Amino acid sequence: MAEEFNSMASEISWMSALELKRCIAAKEISPVDAVEASLQRLHATEDKLNAFVTLTEDVAREAAHAAEDAVMNGAELGPLCGIPVSVKDLIAMGGVKATFGSRTMADNVAAADAPSVARLRAAGACIVGKTTTSEFGCKAVGDCTLSGITRNPWNLEKTPGASSSGAGASVAAGVTPFGLGTDGGGSVRIPGAFCSLFAIKPQFARIPVFPTSATTTLAHVGPMSRTVRDGALLLNVTSGFDARDPFAVAEPVPDFLAACDKPVKGLKAAWSPTLGYAKPDPEVVALCEEAVKALEAQGCEVELVETVIEEDPEDIWATEFYPGVGGRLRDVLENEPGMLDPAVAERLARSLKQPLVDHYTSVFARYDLRERMRVFFEGYDLLLSPTLPVPPFDTGLNAPPQDPDADIVGWVRYTYPFNMTGTPAATVPAGFTKEGLPVGLQIVAGALNEADVFAAAAAIEEARPWADRKPSV
Repeated sequence: MAEEFNSMASEISWMSALELKRCIAAKEISPVDAVEASLQRLHATEDKLNAFVTLTEDVAREAAHAAEDAVMNGAELGPLCGIPVSVKDLIAMGGVKATFGSRTMADNVAAADAPSVARLRAAGACIVGKTTTSEFGCKAVGDCTLSGITRNPWNLEKTPGASSSGAGASVAAGVTPFGLGTDGGGSVRIPGAFCSLFAIKPQFARIPVFPTSATTTLAHVGPMSRTVRDGALLLNVTSGFDARDPFAVAEPVPDFLAACDKPVKGLKAAWSPTLGYAKPDPEVVALCEEAVKALEAQGCEVELVETVIEEDPEDIWATEFYPGVGGRLRDVLENEPGMLDPAVAERLARSLKQPLVDHYTSVFARYDLRERMRVFFEGYDLLLSPTLPVPPFDTGLNAPPQDPDADIVGWVRYTYPFNMTGTPAATVPAGFTKEGLPVGLQIVAGALNEADVFAAAAAIEEARPWADRKPSV
């Protein structure tokens, strides 16, 4: 019996959420078995990946039994009934530790669910655990002082990216079909690209945030998944207005799954290898160009645009991101800086010394950038670029060897501009380098236009399927 379950568990681990949803509704797979398969895979890979900071096995099993009762009794099933999922440690889950990847918060327990977590539970999802993050989401590589190094399942010597590092590593390794991450400067798209996943930062506050983030006007919650349609399913469930988030999008939630079936013929996309300032690895550009050609072959009009943004807006982003976190941690920075990651502590301390006039100069520069991008999207439906300038690099580094002097997030180059615009931005797998390392293509759209992002992402996936390729971990 154990051997039979192990065989079934291996098959379940690599199912898409939509396929698992169908099998559960048809009584072909028990929600209890689905969760046990997920937990088995979690424990089989955790020693190598270090993707979870807190496990919630009892929560997952309780939800699985409730889902099974609903299935067997013919009750109406939630849209995620019996499906395993993970939640990043920066997202509150009531009664469970929320450590923020920091020794300073090691014993912190969330008082209540974030809106996204409450919606997962209401939809019947089974939350298996909280995934690792860099400390307070402040670095773009997967390590922190509390939980250590999270590793990339495609190559254990490489970083999975961050700050949604554990979500990226565990979804890519088949622990759950999807997971929830956060993105304040690229934090779902970075590990999405490094782990060969689809990941989307939807329109700002499409998924409401509460309790209030330290990076109030930059933080997004977003899905990470092995397939585009699984990401659409998770976004459908977690989106929608919540009065606790003053920025929450109040319009009805679009049907993101239906958007995946929208033809791309007639869409106009700008392809920008550098955005105007980045210096990408040539192999990254070549792989992204192949993905762009696949989209073009399906009828999307593609135009090369070398310069989208005249200068790297890293300083504008950093001036808004780090002071928010630094302000929350002022007492620690002044009294116990040794409790923090040294690179994080140094960057936060520096941010608190900037003059107020410099801060507001950057605030207004951000609004100028938003307006320039709004006008840009009057001429294009989509903007395509590499998600990152480099493939995954060795663990233990704060920046890639190609960009050793970069700030701890500044090296990502392509992702943080679109946290400042708040517009939808996703990454899709573009292929693998000669060394077998994943590369991502970024797809950006104008305000509230996730539908075109999903259409393009699904079209690329159809032309160049990626989910059947699995890491050996």
